[in-house]
Amino acid sequence: MPLMPGAEPFRHRGGRVGVLLVHGFTGSPQSLRPWADHLAAAGLTVALPLLPGHGTRWQDLRLTRWEDWYAEVDREFRELADECEQVFVCALSMGGSLALRLAARHGEAVAGLVLVNPSVRSDNPASVLLPVLRHLVPSLPGVANDIALPGAAEVGYDRMPLPAVWSLGRLWQDVQALLPEVRQPVLLLHSPQDHVVSPANSELVLARISSTDVTELLCERSYHVATLDHDAELIFEASLDFIRRLAPLATVEAENHLG
Repeated sequence: MPLMPGAEPFRHRGGRVGVLLVHGFTGSPQSLRPWADHLAAAGLTVALPLLPGHGTRWQDLRLTRWEDWYAEVDREFRELADECEQVFVCALSMGGSLALRLAARHGEAVAGLVLVNPSVRSDNPASVLLPVLRHLVPSLPGVANDIALPGAAEVGYDRMPLPAVWSLGRLWQDVQALLPEVRQPVLLLHSPQDHVVSPANSELVLARISSTDVTELLCERSYHVATLDHDAELIFEASLDFIRRLAPLATVEAENHLG
């Protein structure tokens, strides 16, 4: 199947500090591409993969499970870790769950996490019916494009296949159990007006991780896809400051890059 416009993966070879960016459920790299471009322009090595089943048509997502999405993220992370001295992981929505799992599994190899509206739990009471419904109902209406900024649009599916939604729930269960193993520095940005992921998700992350270096920022003017919304520049600049604080090499290489 051909890719949706803007859904192609992105990679940029920069300096010895790397950043892995992870998009959300039914989304695509397009939702994070401006963020990736900003980090690449600062001299960082950047990887923004397309998760399996995404970026084509929603029926393709039906054939994948969370283990497939995580395997792709893990593979990209290992490649970056081979190339770079430090690797940070930045993520949106479900990408936040995958990033947290990566941090719990890889420990100090993950230098830090930047999470934007991470999803780690179900906000729908009807989710308890998913084990049965996934065999009876093909799909539900999609959640893409929750953006306040006029004219901005997210490239994503307009339907969610229920087998994949059920698998997403299994991912959340797995990640919730692993949260105490997350000890890396964390920058968490979330939108008070998010129509896809409730504030309870960020609260759960902040309550259960073992990290001591934690910064929380609010994206007051944005909805769920804050990386394409009014607060995009806040996310880009705050994440770059966070990375440079923890990886002084990133500042040195940026100066060389610009020089």
